[in-house]
Amino acid sequence: MKAKLKRQKVKIETKILICLLLTVLLPNVSLEAQQTGIVYRLGYLWFSRPEQGQARLDAFVEGLRSHGYVIGKNLTIEFRWADGKTERLAELAADLVRLNVDVIVTGVNPGVVAAKKATSTIPIVMAIGNDPIGSGLVASLARPGGNVTGLSMDTGEENFGKRLELMKESSGKLSRLAVLFNSANPAHQRYVTSLELPARSLSLTLIPVGYREAGDFVNAFKTIMVQRAGGMFLFSDGVSADQRVLIANLAIRNHLPSSYPERTYVEAGGLLSYGPDLNNNMLRAATYVDKILKGAKPAELPIEQPTKFEFILNLKTAKQIGLTIPPNVLARADRVIR
Repeated sequence: MKAKLKRQKVKIETKILICLLLTVLLPNVSLEAQQTGIVYRLGYLWFSRPEQGQARLDAFVEGLRSHGYVIGKNLTIEFRWADGKTERLAELAADLVRLNVDVIVTGVNPGVVAAKKATSTIPIVMAIGNDPIGSGLVASLARPGGNVTGLSMDTGEENFGKRLELMKESSGKLSRLAVLFNSANPAHQRYVTSLELPARSLSLTLIPVGYREAGDFVNAFKTIMVQRAGGMFLFSDGVSADQRVLIANLAIRNHLPSSYPERTYVEAGGLLSYGPDLNNNMLRAATYVDKILKGAKPAELPIEQPTKFEFILNLKTAKQIGLTIPPNVLARADRVIR
């Protein structure tokens, strides 16, 4: 009899324990079910043409996937491509705002500016910002304020100096260096000024040559050659990135060693690049999207600056322009295109 009562007591205690566990777990189970039923809607505003921006998009989608977001399952993306035309960005940004997307993801400054003008409430994730404080996009790196956060590609004068050193070491007796920059971009104007000190330390005379739109590059290179520059140093933005094949071809045609801030220019035929891995920026942009969708406020998410850098050399281009890369420079490259 005692054994029977003991078994009944164990059964009752077990049932009580199960009930208690269900009381604790059911709200969470219900919440998870609700969350899996949500389909988030992102706006993807990009300056370039789709084919030019595919590598960046692939990296971003990979980043989203690592956080559990699958396009067509719990996420949709509204793509808006400006096809390299700055004037289209405002209209495309306004279209995304009308769709009431959950987050707008964009790249370089003109896209951020257009999105910021279109909305002060929808969170904006900047993937490749230029001088976000100086350009008025955020209040500070630590606490951006407003609805813009994300990543900058700025690395400061130290990075510019490193690029100049690599250019000088790769190009032999280089003394006159053309600096190709967007004269309509306030960040680029500040970059050119900040380049003067490291250039002076390397006995380099800088020749600033501005552009504003895609049609300016042919004449810009004519100016570079008239000014007897021995090399070309580019500050990148959406306009130049969209025209990187043309720029690389013009440099090769004029037998000019050329330096760029990131790898896609070298893959397009440029001589060398030193700077952040911007595909890594796209992976990190997905992390910002995830945090925002989970309730974080963009005003309180610090702006990230690059931490991963790479030096890329194109030996095929070096051969085309009759340049021999010194072995000590070649040995430092993270990647060599042959």
